[in-house]
Amino acid sequence: MAQQAYVTETDSGGSEPDRRASGLRRLNRLVSGWRGDPHIWRRGIVLAAVAVVLALVMGLHARIPNAIGNLGSLTETFLPWLGLLIPVLVLLGLVRKSATALIAVLLPAVVWLNLFGGQLSDKTGSGGDLTVATHNVNADNTDPAGTAEDVAASGADVVALEELTADAVPTYEKALASTYKYHSVQGTVGLWSKYPLSGVRSVDIQLGWTRAMRAAVTTPAGQVAVYVAHLPSVRVKMEAGFTARQRDKSADALGEAIADEPVQKVVLLGDLNGTMNDRALRAITAQMRSTQGASGSGMGFSWPASFPMARIDQIMVKGIEPMSSWTLPETGSDHLPIAARVKVDTSAS
Repeated sequence: MAQQAYVTETDSGGSEPDRRASGLRRLNRLVSGWRGDPHIWRRGIVLAAVAVVLALVMGLHARIPNAIGNLGSLTETFLPWLGLLIPVLVLLGLVRKSATALIAVLLPAVVWLNLFGGQLSDKTGSGGDLTVATHNVNADNTDPAGTAEDVAASGADVVALEELTADAVPTYEKALASTYKYHSVQGTVGLWSKYPLSGVRSVDIQLGWTRAMRAAVTTPAGQVAVYVAHLPSVRVKMEAGFTARQRDKSADALGEAIADEPVQKVVLLGDLNGTMNDRALRAITAQMRSTQGASGSGMGFSWPASFPMARIDQIMVKGIEPMSSWTLPETGSDHLPIAARVKVDTSAS
């Protein structure tokens, strides 16, 4: 008689209750390993000290002096990234089995959340009566026509472009002509608008050549003064630190021009080569609101396009309500374009 073999198939992964119980047992073993250990408070003192220093650097970043290599501005430019040290300290504290280190790590965690936790939430709203966009198109851009079309596809009513070269300007003008009836190019910056422009002029930001402009845009919701600016670049050099003296000087000049603006509703579009945390931009940031900070989702980093680490491209407003703010897809530039929807007519707010 032939014998028939029966094979019972089992779930090699185990049932969900079994996996949960297994996880609880591993956690219990970890806790048990710490229980009764007299050294958990003595180990990791150095890690705890590092955590405290990290908390102080983030919490007191405004006190870090700029006298030596603009160290304060450099720290503030990449301030959000200091938060990456927190999980590293937690991991090292676990490896060292140090209760002191793990408790100390709570300090920088709380400080980071206080500084940037609000940016992790989605503050995007609906409505608005004007969409604006800005993009540093990169002087070495090999596809200016494609870049212009990508920015126009955002649906923006007003578009600012920075780092325009004389050779590329005709290409941008041709690519944007069908969407934007009005435009003006001043030096290396330009403004394209679906609505009439008036009072167009360059803005002196103490450079010796034109990298900023101003124009009044007559929108259906009212007149808006629009500033376009490309502040000088900064460099990090081993021998000189964070070299930003010319950028800082130009920021002060731009802030003064905006403060003297007679039109009550103002939009600033451009590459400021600095973040909202950078004290060197205080002449601007003290009087204007960032659309990303007020109505964006996430950090909104814009540079470098291949791996964004900082938001140095800015849309800022005064006398206008930000409704939403976002980053546009990558183009042929080393910067990402950014856009915002704002409410010019705030009478009903």
